[in-house]
Amino acid sequence: MKRFLYILLFLTSWVSVWTIEPIKIAVVSDVHYLSSQLAGKGTALEKYETATGRNTEDLHAVLDKVISDLLDECPDILLIPGDITNNGEKQSHLDFKEKLLPLTKNGTQVFVVPGNHDINVPTAKKYIGDKAEPVESVSAEEFAAIYSDFGYGKVVKRDTASLSYLAFINDSLWLLCFDTNRYNEYRTSSISSGRILPQTLNWALDILHEAKEKNIDVIGMMHHGLVEHMPYQSAFFSEYLIDDWKKNAEILADNGLKIVFTGHFHANDITSFTSPAGNTITDVETGSLAQYPFPYRLILLENNTLKINTHVVNSIPSKPQLAAEYREKLRKQTEASASSKINNLNIPLPKEIRQALIDVIVEMNLLHVCGDEHLTEEMLQAIQIFEKIMGQENFDPTSFQPDYPPADNNVELAL
Repeated sequence: MKRFLYILLFLTSWVSVWTIEPIKIAVVSDVHYLSSQLAGKGTALEKYETATGRNTEDLHAVLDKVISDLLDECPDILLIPGDITNNGEKQSHLDFKEKLLPLTKNGTQVFVVPGNHDINVPTAKKYIGDKAEPVESVSAEEFAAIYSDFGYGKVVKRDTASLSYLAFINDSLWLLCFDTNRYNEYRTSSISSGRILPQTLNWALDILHEAKEKNIDVIGMMHHGLVEHMPYQSAFFSEYLIDDWKKNAEILADNGLKIVFTGHFHANDITSFTSPAGNTITDVETGSLAQYPFPYRLILLENNTLKINTHVVNSIPSKPQLAAEYREKLRKQTEASASSKINNLNIPLPKEIRQALIDVIVEMNLLHVCGDEHLTEEMLQAIQIFEKIMGQENFDPTSFQPDYPPADNNVELAL
């Protein structure tokens, strides 16, 4: 009898050690992959690359570099929170799936959710020769079928109202994946804004209640941001947050969800939101592999703590100065976008004030996409000029805080 108890104690101890084995998580987002079969030499591709600032061969090399790094790192799971393809091209989905196969053969479980550029996109095109031409996109059902080995074929539970699903990681951890997109509403183009359907929210709450009863931790993933990541984001960039973000964040936090991985805004940022009841949920947003600074995350889940580290791709064999080149591209794109938004406000602004405001927006965005926004000399000068023009001679620019806590790139979070 005593021998049996010793054996039982040993087995119990072994199981306990096994269940708390660290889990290595990787996150890659907003790849915007365009199949090489849909991109060929000609004026069509040249116009596309000029308009988007994305060189297809560069982005393929960046993705190859990240996959090579992940093969070395051997993460247990890889999370991809949407915008997998350029514009939902079926061929891009099929080719991207092939890119992931070496990771799965290496032992990594891959989980995806769609983004607003992945399903039913009316503007799916190929860029070969002189003219861009329409190509086949995918339906929601086809998306789930293509990625059956990357989440959808391994579901524990599936939402009937969307492509949301629950995946089993181990005995003490579940992955709750939300489909927040509006692809059923697409007519002539994709829609950037997102939402959690009421049916989907109720489905998720049932899962969170069950997890609480079974003492299981849950991490979430969705394409759109769950909480604001920068001052006035809901006012100026509402399409990058889910509708009623504050209400939804409060509900999910109060029902036990503490961490959600997101993408969409192409910025590397982490922000926490605390509900009136005192429950905190943290949105870990990962930047785009199609844009400077080309970040991805490696995370160690150990002893109920997420140790998050960010890596970036600064160079590829064909472009040693990749980061500098694409930073300048982003600067020009942001300047054009800011100018367009200000013009659309239809507010008469003197030329000097208008340019000063654009400069502040550009510098803020260049900082925000990298995360851990520390005011650079360029940003300080832009703010000082803007405030001086606005009549705030005594404004202290160092009092301006462009980032919400916690840290964005290397940080530990309690699960």
